[in-house]
Amino acid sequence: MSARPLILVTNDDGITAPGLRTLISVMNTIGDVVVVAPDSPQSAMGHAITINSTLYMEKVTIDGEQPEYSCSGTPADCVKLAVNEILDRRPDICVSGINHGSNSSINVIYSGTMSAALEAGIEGIPAIGFSLLDYNWNANFEHCKSFVETITRQVLKHGLAEGVVLNVNLPNLEKEAIKGIKVCRQARANWKEEFDKRTNPAGRDYFWLTGKFVNMDNGEDTDEWALEHGYVSVVPVHFDLTAHKSIQQLNTWNLND
Repeated sequence: MSARPLILVTNDDGITAPGLRTLISVMNTIGDVVVVAPDSPQSAMGHAITINSTLYMEKVTIDGEQPEYSCSGTPADCVKLAVNEILDRRPDICVSGINHGSNSSINVIYSGTMSAALEAGIEGIPAIGFSLLDYNWNANFEHCKSFVETITRQVLKHGLAEGVVLNVNLPNLEKEAIKGIKVCRQARANWKEEFDKRTNPAGRDYFWLTGKFVNMDNGEDTDEWALEHGYVSVVPVHFDLTAHKSIQQLNTWNLND
């Protein structure tokens, strides 16, 4: 590793998002930064990649002298392009965010922010997704900086297990009110969806997805508990979706009869 680590920065809210600009400013104090981010918001894109249309990428200058690239694709596309087309060596770490809004619990499944981090993990790059529990475009990210820096430096120092990336969520509190950082598990929670059905002037029905987040987990070791009680939550996640505990059970079935 060089004296200053090479840091790939991306997000899902778009290259001009205040959360991304905050993350860039923190990473500039740690290493050499290359930014590859979507040219428009890509929230809730999950791990979508572009295969049925062309991808475009443009070098831009926004805040400083570090290289920045605006990409027409998804957050996962951004990481793929960075690794295969832009960077001349593998980055020492990839950081994604800071997302405008929560990616705790089941939200990790839908998150473009976390999918970018997971894509980096697939490439063997240590990665972190950062999110702030404030959906406001003009959210105040100042109190996030010290926590983002601490966690990033610790990952650079210690590394992560193969296939593991970190899902970090920050409560929307003043820095003095945050009690610390807790390593957690993902809470068992989900969205109870509803659809607001309407009819346009041409008589065609259309739908708006709405819903309510329901936490069914009373554990005090979860990300939802930590955030509710004023802690930054850190959940190690991996892209191996195998339910390993079920393999033995399935092998008792008569699958080959």
